[in-house]
Amino acid sequence: MTATATRPSDRRISPVFVGILAVTAVTGWATWSGFAEQPGVAVFLFVTAAWIVSLCLHEYAHARTALHGGDITVGAKGYLTLNPLKYTHALLSIVLPVLFVIMGGIGLPGGAVFIERNRIRGRWRHSLISAAGPLTNVLFAAVCTAPFWLDALDGVPRDFRFALAFLALLQVTAAILNFLPVPGLDGYGVIEPWLSYSIKRQVEPFAPFGLLFVFALLWVPSINSAFFDVIDALLRHLGVGDLDQYCGQQLYRFWQGSNEFCSISR
Repeated sequence: MTATATRPSDRRISPVFVGILAVTAVTGWATWSGFAEQPGVAVFLFVTAAWIVSLCLHEYAHARTALHGGDITVGAKGYLTLNPLKYTHALLSIVLPVLFVIMGGIGLPGGAVFIERNRIRGRWRHSLISAAGPLTNVLFAAVCTAPFWLDALDGVPRDFRFALAFLALLQVTAAILNFLPVPGLDGYGVIEPWLSYSIKRQVEPFAPFGLLFVFALLWVPSINSAFFDVIDALLRHLGVGDLDQYCGQQLYRFWQGSNEFCSISR
């Protein structure tokens, strides 16, 4: 099955998504140009809007891959319009991830689109559908960090650089968390088709609690420290330094008023 199995209206980009893109563009320009009197406000709006865009693209990737894998119902469900309001669990997919970004600077994954797996034939297709979402986060992270690893930061305003660094941090955390082989997360969805029936039956009751389990583990100081050590190492490998990450997060949390050091560094 291909996209021809859906109606044109099922694939028309939603005005809601266009609006989110517009907010991203305007606030990105405000961050770049220094137009905003409070740069933290512009960074907050820019990163939040761009984060929601990435969430929409994440779920779109799942749905689009499922469409080509055989589930033609994703079109009628509105998943191909990039409208976050069409998601099965808007709270898990948009609201909670945004709240966790605001509270803790973690790119929290969320489950949203309902794929009718019985329509999909072949284990590789099932695995690819699950992998498509976090691979979108990987691509988004590559775009955000491109000016850093291409050594193309000349002329890029510091505030915009800091915003990109923090947005990249969110994408990397989202990709890693999503790829964990924990029931309920995409990483488990990648390996599930290759597991025996008995193992899948034993694991199935724990799937609704997988995300909560991961979140609880991240509250353990030693695990949290080890997790962010991995994130920092990956970002440094991509050219994003600790200062860029720190200042990006401090600017994003403008209400805390604790970005004097970053203001001096600018």
